[in-house]
Amino acid sequence: MIISTLCYIEKDNKYLFLHRTKKKNDVNEGKWIGVGGRLEPGESPEECVCRETEEETGLVLDSYKMRGVLTFSSEGWEDECIFVFTSNEFHGEERACDEGDLRWIDKESVKDLNLWEGDRLFLPKILDDAPFFSIKLSYKGDILVESAVHSY
Repeated sequence: MIISTLCYIEKDNKYLFLHRTKKKNDVNEGKWIGVGGRLEPGESPEECVCRETEEETGLVLDSYKMRGVLTFSSEGWEDECIFVFTSNEFHGEERACDEGDLRWIDKESVKDLNLWEGDRLFLPKILDDAPFFSIKLSYKGDILVESAVHSY
């Protein structure tokens, strides 16, 4: 199972999203997602989210909060456990990302983005500052075929 992180950075009532348009053979091609990536050997989720955020955006997280865990499965892809974080305290110079285009999106406009179906289950929890969650998402191709949502 792949272990990874996902981070939604907040500023001025907007979240930073990555429109995945540049990476070849990308399961997320054309989708809008947070920033993040796979844990490296010996790395904690917290270390990973800081490293990946800086690599993909140029921004350094000064603080962050783990908001939930996603368990993702899809035919033809390795299962993945994703630790979801948010941050509204950061510094640095935003730079271009080699995986897609970064854009600050108004909270009210997030629902209008080309999102994964499963993202529509957990993003409202982030936007509404809901308690910690665990969500299982199972896909067949691009179609969500099973989900289980737990809040704590």
